[in-house]
This record gives sequence, structure tokens and C-alpha cells, in this order.
Amino acid sequence: MLPKNRAPTHPGQMLLHEFLEPMELTQKQFSSHLNWTYAKLNEIINCKRGVTPKSAVDLSEALGMGAEFWLNLQNNYDLWLEKQKRNKLKSRKEIKRLKPLKKIVNYG
Repeated sequence: MLPKNRAPTHPGQMLLHEFLEPMELTQKQFSSHLNWTYAKLNEIINCKRGVTPKSAVDLSEALGMGAEFWLNLQNNYDLWLEKQKRNKLKSRKEIKRLKPLKKIVNYG
């Protein structure tokens, strides 16, 4: 379920605040451990890049959390962003609101 009053936690923020900081690991150390570029890890942490299935598996193996955990965080964040974008367009009447299919199709 998506939060209503704020964006869901981006996986990069979760990684930084719940894993790297408590383990006292720098981004440079962790990116080296993962065999990633520093830029890739830094972009994920700063919410400028998403977690892909491949990066989720890498994080899973390094941190002992399931890959699904990282992908679910990313999916929730992406879905929230899309809904925000859609609501903004609806309020400016740039797109029409879709009607539920059951109101259009006669089932009987």
C-alpha cells in the first residue's frame, strides 16, 4: 500500500540509512564490494537511478535481503511518481479520466 501524504521510500535512501550508515560503509567501499561504479551507487542513493532486477540481485547477495525487497521498494516509488504525474495532468485537464470498465461494458 502506498503512503498518501509522502513519497514511498526510494530504495537508495533505504540502502543509505538502514544499511550503509549503520555498517559505517562509505559509498566508495560498497560500490567496490559490488563491483559497481561509484557513480551508479551514488545515483541510486540520490534517487537519480532506479534499482533494476540485476542490481536488486547484487544488493540481495551483498546484504542478505531478498531481491524482491529492493524491487518492491522501487516499484512502489515508481508507481507513486506516476500517480503524482497523472494527478497533475488531470488537474490541468490534459488527460481525460479513465472510466472503470464495468461502467462501459454491459455484462449481461
